[in-house]
Amino acid sequence: MKILVTGGGGFLGQALCRGLVERGHHVVSFNRGNYPVLAQMGVGQVQGDLADAHALTHAADGVEAIFHNAAKAGAWGSYGSYHSANVIGTQNVLDACRRHGIGKLVYTSTPSVTHRATHPVEGGTAETVPYGENFQAPYATTKTIAEKAVLAANDSTLATVALRPRLIWGPGDQQILPRLVARAKAGRLRIVGDGNNLVDTTYIDNAAQAHFDAFEHLAAGAACAGRAYFISNGEPKPMGELLNALLDAAGAPRVDRHLSFKAAYRIGAACEVLWKVLPLQGEPPMTRFLAEQLSTTHWYDMAPATRDFGYRPRVSFDEGLTRLKQSLSKGAALT
Repeated sequence: MKILVTGGGGFLGQALCRGLVERGHHVVSFNRGNYPVLAQMGVGQVQGDLADAHALTHAADGVEAIFHNAAKAGAWGSYGSYHSANVIGTQNVLDACRRHGIGKLVYTSTPSVTHRATHPVEGGTAETVPYGENFQAPYATTKTIAEKAVLAANDSTLATVALRPRLIWGPGDQQILPRLVARAKAGRLRIVGDGNNLVDTTYIDNAAQAHFDAFEHLAAGAACAGRAYFISNGEPKPMGELLNALLDAAGAPRVDRHLSFKAAYRIGAACEVLWKVLPLQGEPPMTRFLAEQLSTTHWYDMAPATRDFGYRPRVSFDEGLTRLKQSLSKGAALT
């Protein structure tokens, strides 16, 4: 099958492309840049912006399914930039599906669409956890709009499913782990709150596997069609323990200093003002949304994903740490 992966050059995107090629599919990636690693896999590449409807429609020509993984992520940036990539970009993907008669769309969403300030989630499912409100971050706002559009588009000719992987990590991560390590080495990393709040994470191979499982079961009228699912390892860990396990795997200093939620929230609010007024470059070290995320319990029930498309995490948290250590010991860069 010819499959288009948006954002194939990213962390999860590469895992999706690699796995689809291994399964015998002809894969094309739609990226903003060019990635030699994708060329080495035998993945075709089309360069363009998600907000460019013409470029996306061209990339989808002859395609039978789309894995829409690309998005603007992060804790900072203008609403317009997030809306352009996440809302308009997703609508362009849906339009391309309609124009070319593409029958399957697997959408990478995020648990952030259900975020509520300091509201814990314990064993939640998409059926029991409602969408969030009054988000403090444009990422969560725009991903919510996009997910709703994807699910609403499900019908007899286009089967859609939305997956919400929680905190993806593992070999090849060039975002979360490098930032943690840099801050730990600089002595600027803190545990927000007491560090005992339980949080789910997803090892990279498990995140990709969930997409493949959903894709294989997805069809008009399938149990997973038109629905959203939380995805994780199913092994919630205390935030403090999680941070130090990842730092240990990377050979970085452990973090034992804490910052209260109230202090982190105030710092986040101040940073948001400074970054808007001055404005300063890059992302603030703290935002209100980030303070809420770091200090609140969030873990999910994998039963719906297992029931509807057979997802079961194949790589445990401990095995993932071992693989991460091995990867880094072989010289994988944290840049």
